[in-house]
Amino acid sequence: MTDTSRPAQKAQPAKSRRATTLEMVRHACPDTAQALRICESFGLAVIDSDGIRDLHRSQLIDSAEALKDGLGEKAMQIHMQRIAGSFVSSAYGAGQFYSRSVTVARDLTSKLSNDYRDEDLAGPVGFDSRAQRKREFAAGMGLQAHCLRMAAEGVVTAYESITGEAWKPYERTVEQPGSSVDKRAVSAQMAAFE
Repeated sequence: MTDTSRPAQKAQPAKSRRATTLEMVRHACPDTAQALRICESFGLAVIDSDGIRDLHRSQLIDSAEALKDGLGEKAMQIHMQRIAGSFVSSAYGAGQFYSRSVTVARDLTSKLSNDYRDEDLAGPVGFDSRAQRKREFAAGMGLQAHCLRMAAEGVVTAYESITGEAWKPYERTVEQPGSSVDKRAVSAQMAAFE
C-alpha cells in the first residue's frame, strides 16, 4: 500500500518583509537642492518644496483634529501610521522609478555603453534625439519623486506631532504556511510533559 499522506513540513522561521523607511526615501528621491538643479538644467518650473511639506503636515494634523472625538488614542495612532506609511511607500516607489529612468538616460547618453551610435546624433529637424527625450523624462520623474518625498516628510512630521512618537514603519512578519500549526502542536506536546 502506498502512503499518500503529505510529508511533514519543517517549521520555517517567519520571514520579515523589509519595511520602507523615510531614510530609504531620502536616498532614492532628489532633495531640494537637486530638484532645483534639475529645474534649472531642463527649464522646468521650480517646485515649492517647503510649501508641499508644510501643506501635507497641516492637512494631516487637521484630519487628526477632526477625528479626535471619534477615535481612541491607539486607533488614532494606527490610522496615522497607515497614512504615513502609504505616503512613504509611494515616495519610495517614485524614487526607484526615477533611479531607473536616470540609468536609461545615462546609458543612452554615454558613447561607451551606447550600442546605437545614431542615438548620439540630433534627431530630425524639429525632433529631439532619443537620448534627449530619456533625459527629459528622467528629469520629470525626478521632480515627481521630489514632490512625493516632500509630502512624505510632511506627513511623517505630522505623525510625530499627533502621536508624540517618531514614525517607524510597520513591520509585519509573514508566517510560512503550516508553521503556526506546527508551533501549536509543539506547545501542546510539551504541555503534556508538565
